[in-house]
Amino acid sequence: MLFKMSRRLVLLGFSTLVAGCYELQPAGSTVPQPGQLIGLDLNDAGRMALGGSMGPEIGQIEGRLVQNTTADYLVAVTDVHFLRGGGQAWSGENVHVPNGYVTQVYQRRLSKAKTAMLAAVGIGAVAFLATRGLGGLGDATHIPDSQPGDTAHTTRRPVHP
Repeated sequence: MLFKMSRRLVLLGFSTLVAGCYELQPAGSTVPQPGQLIGLDLNDAGRMALGGSMGPEIGQIEGRLVQNTTADYLVAVTDVHFLRGGGQAWSGENVHVPNGYVTQVYQRRLSKAKTAMLAAVGIGAVAFLATRGLGGLGDATHIPDSQPGDTAHTTRRPVHP
């Protein structure tokens, strides 16, 4: 049982570490490839053109790049972020975004700072557990008596017919 619990804790910690270590970063001169998670910042013309179907104050669109041509991006949108904060989750609807509407392109990349921070937290948690023990989860020093004591000071005797 202790082995199963520790294995689950390790898997949970690893999945949290992997998920938390990525963030959207400016693509720079790198061209995003289909299948990658991207973010697109929109300019005023993009907000006006896409505002009717996506909302009037769109600041950024996030999603999986379906196709990238010289004219536009085809994105399976997962999130829309508004200029004044907040956002709206989408379920992967495809949206064509012309290149002229985009001011900045972001790609999902490994964040070295978040990775280092989460690794330090993980090492600290393992060290804490190693020095403190798991507190009663399989502690062999306390084994209860095989038969409980009798508090009423009586003796039970079998009844023979």
